[in-house]
Amino acid sequence: MKRNRISTATVGAFAFAALFTMSCKEQASQNIANDDVEAIFPKGELGPAENFTGKVWNYGLVPADSTYTTLVGNVYFEPGARSNWHSHPGGQILVITDGVGYHQIEGQPIEVMKKGDVVKCPPALRHWHGASPDTGLQQLYIVPNTDKGIVNWMEPVTDEVYNNK
Repeated sequence: MKRNRISTATVGAFAFAALFTMSCKEQASQNIANDDVEAIFPKGELGPAENFTGKVWNYGLVPADSTYTTLVGNVYFEPGARSNWHSHPGGQILVITDGVGYHQIEGQPIEVMKKGDVVKCPPALRHWHGASPDTGLQQLYIVPNTDKGIVNWMEPVTDEVYNNK
């Protein structure tokens, strides 16, 4: 009768794989526990307090110009941070790259946004977006038709509106 023998090298490889997997799982759970959002781009510049509640960081990727008439950038919202009400004359598209957040078009219910979601903000409609209370949010924003204008900032989103999920 032939016995299957496992070499010391094989046992060592399995042990290493198990430890590596545990280490990755522990690291992932720590990232979730710390509400970390995996950054794709540099954090950028702190957004102005007159347009945002909480800390919001913007990093421009494609400046508006007359050839592409599109503005593209990355925004990171710390947990609980959000934009004021605002509108875009030519509309806006959000691509959520990490985290959890909220989006609301005036008169409609708040929508939860997660990594992989794409949100369209129709032209000239008041809306706001930002991070959930416990998790940051990272999003790419695309503002097309910049020849019509870029953004019209309005009043802050109240805590009552923000918490009305």
